[in-house]
This record gives sequence, structure tokens and C-alpha cells, in this order.
Amino acid sequence: MTADLRAWLVEAEKAGELQDVRGASWDLEIGALSQVNYRRSVPKALVFDDIPGYVTGLRVLSGSVSNPRLLGSVLGMGWNHTDDTLMAELATAPGEWIRKAADFPAETVENGPLLANVDSKPDIDLLTFPVPRWHEGDGGRYIGTGCAVVTRDYDTGRINLGAYRMQVQDYGRTATVNIEAGKHGAQHLRRWFEAEGRAPIAASLGMHPAYLVAAGVEVPADVAEYSYVGAMLGSPVRTIAGQVTGLPLPYDAEIALEGWVTPDDKRPEGPFGEWTGYYSGSRDPILNIDVERVYYRDDPILLGAPPGKPPHDYSYMRTVMKSAIITDALRRAGLPGLRGVWAHEVGGGRSLLIVSIEQRYPGHARQAAYLAAQLPNAAYMNRFTIVVDSDVNPRDLGEVMWAATGRCDPETDIEVMKRTWGSRVDPLTLPGALAFNSRAVIDACRPYERLADFPVVAESSPELVADVSRRWPEVAG
Repeated sequence: MTADLRAWLVEAEKAGELQDVRGASWDLEIGALSQVNYRRSVPKALVFDDIPGYVTGLRVLSGSVSNPRLLGSVLGMGWNHTDDTLMAELATAPGEWIRKAADFPAETVENGPLLANVDSKPDIDLLTFPVPRWHEGDGGRYIGTGCAVVTRDYDTGRINLGAYRMQVQDYGRTATVNIEAGKHGAQHLRRWFEAEGRAPIAASLGMHPAYLVAAGVEVPADVAEYSYVGAMLGSPVRTIAGQVTGLPLPYDAEIALEGWVTPDDKRPEGPFGEWTGYYSGSRDPILNIDVERVYYRDDPILLGAPPGKPPHDYSYMRTVMKSAIITDALRRAGLPGLRGVWAHEVGGGRSLLIVSIEQRYPGHARQAAYLAAQLPNAAYMNRFTIVVDSDVNPRDLGEVMWAATGRCDPETDIEVMKRTWGSRVDPLTLPGALAFNSRAVIDACRPYERLADFPVVAESSPELVADVSRRWPEVAG
């Protein structure tokens, strides 16, 4: 399967999953229409064209991974998925992609569509592209939302892709890159600063959404995201080395930039409407990229993935991917009796994690809770981890809260972990404070010692429900 965005858009249009929107302004209207789209029962991918102030053909894409058919296609799994079938196919896939990534190293090529146009200093102007101001409270125009920021490990040479927000600065000449401490990209930059005093950096700003998936989930540090995308799609991706930094960029990306960051070159950044559903950033100085080159195809497409109050652009993707990745990680950790995991969209796919188990021994529920709360794939910004019995659907918050109200004794079944991995985008993190958080692990399972005599659930058996539904279909709907 090719990783070309334009080929994917043709498929999306044939599948009825693409909607053309014309005449919306970069200033708030694209962002507001994207929000309206995400809150439809079945969102579509939106392509914005004829943007006022820009020539026809300079486009912005949003909603690319907002429903199971779109996300399934992006992951190389076809166009016919529902929530259930996608989760079933993803049950082991992320782990397989990690294990097979080494078999799909990226292929470096000398030329490609990305090099159709190359701008160098002093002629760089990022506002040549219709960069949106996504939210009314944003402090500027954000060119990097659906981006893949490229960094290199100074010691090993390993390439990392990360989805970090990027605000246009200096009237289009530069851009800040806001990377949370603890992320692989931040670790790479710190090591370069120690060794060289500056760090190379690049970013793909429009590309096949598979790169956004790889950049937006926690791929293990020893796995290259380009290889991960290759394993996902079943064939190696092709990259082009940047002319300044040598960092690899997707050869068929729509827009990309490269340059350098230094620890003292910073700009005020934000606020920005984040995945928590709140604005973050208070004009605190953030690392600024001294942009040396900008590459772009003819009539390029900027890939937008603006967050905000859930549901937002990538909250569905993150929920599905995180749920599958955490499920696989718990299985590989040896947790028995696992029946389901769901990283709820209301928590941005991070802050509310539900684990369903079939209890097998005393302490099993707490073991599941502690493991899930601190797995490397789940630890960042987790706030509530709730463990439920196997008769509770972890995707149904109504069922989860029913279990919590009837099977959880707050005095004995809720524990709090302190000084855990938080985030600057957490609305509870005070300006200037270190980004710790705390998290509650909630045992909403029936007490193990009362499994035999705990009150029976008062509802009709599945067999009886099936029988009456067959006989009275007008009631069953």
C-alpha cells in the first residue's frame, strides 16, 4: 500500500468519506467547521479549498482519522470497518507492527514530489500556505497540528517522529515547536544541545495520515517510526534527506521544513486549544526553529489535526490505537484474564482508562490497575484507571459507572499514585510548575472474597433476551 496522501484522498472520495468545503477562511472558520464535523454522528474527512486570500489548490485537510472506515484505511486494513471490527483486527496488530518494523526500513531516494518547490532563507514565508487559526482563543496560527516532527538520536542515529504543536512566528519566517519533557523528541534535542549546542530538526506538515498515527502514539524508543509505518502499510516508505540537516522526510510529503533549534532561541507561544479540552500555554517562551528550507509540492495540502474538547480531530484515532496498544502491552506483561481495554475519548484517549478482567486470584484487580496505570504506553497524563469485572463493557461508561457505584467502596477500593507523569497542557498544572500529576486507581470489581455470594445482577439472561427479541421484533427495534 502506498503512503501517498493524494492517492488516499482519491480512495476516500470513492468510499464516500471525503467532503469538499469551499470558501471557508483560515481565520477560525476552518477550525469551527472541523469541530462541527467531529461532532456529527459519522464525521468525514474535510478538504478545504478556495480559502479567501489564497489561490485555488492551496488546501487544508482535517478529520482524516475521525471514523472507523477512515482510520481502518489509513492503517492499511481496508475501507469497510466498524468500531467492533476495527478493534478486533487491531487486537494484536500494533504489537506485530513493532515486532516487524525492522523488516521495513525506510528507503532513501534522491528525488520525489516533495522537491517540486524549495524555498531558502531569506525567502521563507510559512504564511504562503493557508495556515489556520483553529480556535478563538489561540495565540496565533498553527501550521503544525497534523505534523510529524523529525529528530535524530545523537548517539544512535535513530530517527523519531513526534506530533508536536507548531506555531508560526516572526511573520512566517520561523515556527516554534512545543515538545513535552519526557517525549523522545525532547530527549533527542537535549542531548544535541549538550554535545553540539544546537540540534537539527525537521517537520512534515502534510502527508499520508499513517505518519500522523505513528507520530501521535507511543512507539517504543528502539523502534523507528518510519519502519513502524512501513510495517503498518506492508511496504517500506521512501524518504528524502533534507538538504541542510540530512534528516529524512517522506519523499511524497506535501509540505515540509527543516532547520535548527538552540536552547536560547525561544519565542512566546500559545495559548492553544489542546486535547484536554482547555487552552494551554501562557505566552511562555518555547523553542523556535531557525527554518533553513521549506519544501512543497505544487498545490500542496496542509494536514490539520486540531485538538480541543473531545471529540476532536484525532481523539477517535488515539482512543482506538491506545486501547489496542495497551491491550497488547498488558498481554505481553503476562496479565491473565484480560477481557478488554478502552482509553475513553472523553479523556482524550489518555486520562481515563478502563480495564476489564476475569478475576482469578486475590489482588488480581489491583495488579491490573497498577500495571495499566504505569505502562510506558499509558502513563503519560493518565488520571483515572478503573478495573471492572468481565461482565462490564469497558467501552460503555454507563456500565462502568454502574459497576463503580455498586462494587467500589471508596474507603478501600480507591488509591492515589502521586508525582506521576503529567503534562504542561494539564489544566491543573500551574504555570512554571513541574508537570507532575496524580492518578486514582479504582477497583470497581466485585470483592474477590465475595465472588461466590455477591448479589446477582438483576437483568434478563442473554438467552431470554434473544428469544423475546426474535418473537417481538417490533419491540427489539
